Order: sequence, then C-alpha cells, then structure tokens
Amino acid sequence: MSDRTADRDACGRLRERPLSVTFMAADEYHPPSLDDFYPPAVLFEGTIFELDRLMLIRLLMSALVAVFFIIAMRSPKIVPRGVQNVGEYALDFVRINIAEEILGKEQGKRFLPVITTIFFIVLASNIASITPFLNISPNARIGMPLVLAALAYITFNYVGIKKYGFFKYVKSSVVVPGVPLPLHFLLIPIEFLSTFVLRPFTLMVRLMANMLAGHILLVLFFSATQYFFFTSGGFQAIFGVPSIIAGVAMTFFELLVIGLQAYVFALLTAVYIDLALHADSH
Repeated sequence: MSDRTADRDACGRLRERPLSVTFMAADEYHPPSLDDFYPPAVLFEGTIFELDRLMLIRLLMSALVAVFFIIAMRSPKIVPRGVQNVGEYALDFVRINIAEEILGKEQGKRFLPVITTIFFIVLASNIASITPFLNISPNARIGMPLVLAALAYITFNYVGIKKYGFFKYVKSSVVVPGVPLPLHFLLIPIEFLSTFVLRPFTLMVRLMANMLAGHILLVLFFSATQYFFFTSGGFQAIFGVPSIIAGVAMTFFELLVIGLQAYVFALLTAVYIDLALHADSH
C-alpha cells in the first residue's frame, strides 16, 4: 500500500469519528482497569507462594502495624508519652467505641484482640491507597477482605457454638419464636441465608468494592491530569485544572472512606459476636 493510499484511509477513519472536545481530549488516553489489581509476580512466580505488588503491600502494612504496637507497648509507663500515648489512644478508641459499646465491658475485653486486629489491619491496608509509591489498597482485591471476613465468621460462629452447642445455636439463629407455623417455611431460609451466608459476604464485598472504586477514581483523575497537562498539549491543558481539583477532593474523601471502612468492619464483627452470644433471645 502506498503512502498516499494510507493517508486517504487514515483521513477517512478520522472523518468517521466525532470531532468533539471529549474525543480529542481522550485520544490515546488509557483509563484505569482491573489489570491494576493483578500486577506481574515479583517473587516466587508460578508457585503457591507467588508474591506480586499487592501481596507485598499486604505484608508490609501488616508488619508496620505489628512493629508500631511493639514499639508503643514495649515498656509502658503509667503516664503514657510519645508513641505509647498514640498507641493507647488508638486502642482505647476501638475498646470504648466498638468493643465495649457493643459487647459490654466483660465481653468487650474478651474479644478485644480480634476486633482490634481486624480494625488496624483494615485501616493500615486502606491507608496504602493514598501512600506515595504504594498508591493502591490490597483490600481492593478479594483475598484480604475474604480472610478478614472468614476470621469474623469463624469467631462469631465459634462463640455461638461454644455457648449453646451446634444444633441449638443453629436453631436459635434461624427460628424466629412466636410466629405462626406456616411462616417458618419462609423465615427459616431467610434467616439462615442472612446469618450464615450474607454476613461474611457483605463484610467482604463492602470493603473490597469501596477500596476498588476509590482506587479507580483516584487513578482516573490523576492520570487524566497528567495527560492533559503534560501529554495532550495546547488548549486541552485547561481540562487538567478540574481534573486535579477532583483528584484532590477524592483523596480527602478517600481518607474518610479509609477510616469508615475499618470502623464498619470492626463494628459489624462485634455486632455479629453479640448476636451469637444472645442467639437464644432472637
């Protein structure tokens, strides 16, 4: 094919496209996709121990949480100062506002290790989404939320089974007392689905979906900003201004979501434990 023929074909294709500002601004722009959450392996590729960028961030943030509390509580003083003061304030927030608020002082103290572990792991993993050079939350992929939801699921079911026995616990959880017999055929499947399927599923999906959506929006706005300011050139650079404003606003909104998701996950875990402890008072 000659150069002239190729030029005519290219011009024909351009005429078929709508010459709008939106099209011109989007030319050669590549929006974020789910591929961001499946980066290539970094270590142990092809084995069950394969580590990619998200797995390394999970390990890093979990290690940072452990190191922080080891340092904060390594030599506690009666009057806390410095890092110990920050650590105690963080633990007291979970203890008072989540564990004791839902479970009471006795049971709140009993289950505080599980609730605090869930809270701070979720919080630290979410913070990675706005941390420079990390810029993604490992909770945006299903593995981490699945493990945390499984921990909550095993905990509240273990509590109920230990207190009531397996069959009494299941019966107390799914049978609503004081309703006409025909309604049990409707209510028992609903209660079973709600208690033993939807609880862990909603914990898992809520966390993953929020962090996935947040990452995609942040990448969308900031990559668009980079494109408009440094790649597109000309008058299109003006579109970078609203793009960067939206990106900064979304970053602050993501900060709210980061804390809120950790709080909601830990709070619902405490609520499910409390429901298991009082399954006979359905």
